[in-house]
Amino acid sequence: MITLYGISNCDTIKKAKKYLTGKNLAFNFHDYRKDGITSKLLLDFAEHIDWQELINKRGTTYRKLCDEQKKNLDKDSALALLVEQPAMIKRPVLVYNDSYHLGFKADQYDEIFAL
Repeated sequence: MITLYGISNCDTIKKAKKYLTGKNLAFNFHDYRKDGITSKLLLDFAEHIDWQELINKRGTTYRKLCDEQKKNLDKDSALALLVEQPAMIKRPVLVYNDSYHLGFKADQYDEIFAL
């Protein structure tokens, strides 16, 4: 079972979906904005991916944080912020065979799916 997590209008998500569809790989897409995100799901992500890597520091949502918020981020405060601001989660998160992968590159996905 393949699950792709992200936001549907994200260009990287579009590329990942196109890749999976093009390789005839069935997947479920979980849109944070439509389907929501919970602390439990983020804790699950953080068990497999470093919580600091989950934060999209290049996005406008992160850049709008004040310097004090950025400086004082720890795991708990970061995950709480990601629940409130799911656009700040680096995308996509791909879950396949109980392994978690962050981001999209065709070569990376070729290795994941041994294509």
